[in-house]
Amino acid sequence: MTQRPSLITPVLLAGCAIILISFAIRSAFGVFQIPIQEEFGWLRSDFSLAIAIQNLAWGLGAPIFGAIAERFSDRKAILLGVAFYAIGLLLSAGATTPMQHNLLEVLVGFGIAGTGMGVILAIVGRAASDENRSMALAIATAAGSGGQIFGPPLTEMLLQMLGLQTVFVILALAILSTLLVLPALKSPPPSALSQRAEPMGVVLSRTLKDPSFVLIFLGFFSCGYQLGFITAHFPAFVTELCGPIAPGGMLSGLGITTTSALGAVAISLIGIANIAGVLAAGWAGKRYVKKNLLAGIYLGRTLVAVAFIMVPITPETVILFSLAMGSLWLATIPLTSGLIGHLYGLKYMGTLYGVVFLSHQIGSFMGVWLGGRLYDVYGDYTLVWWIGVGVGLFSALVHLPIRERAAPVPA
Repeated sequence: MTQRPSLITPVLLAGCAIILISFAIRSAFGVFQIPIQEEFGWLRSDFSLAIAIQNLAWGLGAPIFGAIAERFSDRKAILLGVAFYAIGLLLSAGATTPMQHNLLEVLVGFGIAGTGMGVILAIVGRAASDENRSMALAIATAAGSGGQIFGPPLTEMLLQMLGLQTVFVILALAILSTLLVLPALKSPPPSALSQRAEPMGVVLSRTLKDPSFVLIFLGFFSCGYQLGFITAHFPAFVTELCGPIAPGGMLSGLGITTTSALGAVAISLIGIANIAGVLAAGWAGKRYVKKNLLAGIYLGRTLVAVAFIMVPITPETVILFSLAMGSLWLATIPLTSGLIGHLYGLKYMGTLYGVVFLSHQIGSFMGVWLGGRLYDVYGDYTLVWWIGVGVGLFSALVHLPIRERAAPVPA
């Protein structure tokens, strides 16, 4: 009897550990917004620009680190990413001006690129069997949500007890701890794969001319816009606009007595709901047409956002929104990466996903920066939310014409 390949492997576990810690730190930056504003007197747009630059550097770094992994080795790419991440966080502990933070967030963004989805999903995808690939990608993506569950509230708790500078140092030590699992990342190198024996430049040139690839690229913009805006601004949005938390109620019984704590917990709830969402997406990805699933997810996000901003902002609506949006949060990642692997092969999956992810991070840049800029101009986030609704609907539509068929492999 032929033994079925195992879904849970050392490569998958190590990849999950790296993504979990990387995303725990990355998802916590929103809780720094008000403390930094209060300590240094910055405008909301100052901190927003720094985080927007981080997201853009992450996007620019994704194809670069994907190429480093495919040209040299996965471990070297991750080691370099950890170094950028840790140095950026350590130096942030001493930064006191917006310009200093802007420059340091470039390092942090490259660090996230080297320890994030682009590199890790390519490793996991190559190590998984055809039968298990969709679910393995979903599990690795869900690990990012695991980090999002405890990253923001833990950081919020540390900020209540320690200074900003000390918290940055602790986060730097946390990302350095991922080096402990690096030896377990033993995935087949891209050169060992039979697909796409051509040079990377030839494959890139042909793929970039494919209308379906262009549509995937354009569609990923709104995912970045929505995730970037909510991650960076939702804690502050909840802190300032949410109605009071009733004494003796369910939330206060759980220890959530302030709106600042609720803002951090909201990001965690998104992460909790997203674990179920990405696993469901992984399950559905090998049974249904991926492009249609993606269109449905983007439409669902749009409807959830419309419903949220049309009702009064209360602790209860914040929780409902977090759970609903969380179920759709990173569900696009395993489907998008799986679609790229399906259409264009696995050999250069990291680089090609990195190119598409650049669109995601351009969207993140716009969501984070516009959130701060329009807040300073109008005093609220209303226009930023409605722009997110528009780009979400756009992404739902552009996925429908994608031709989901396996690209021919050259002889």
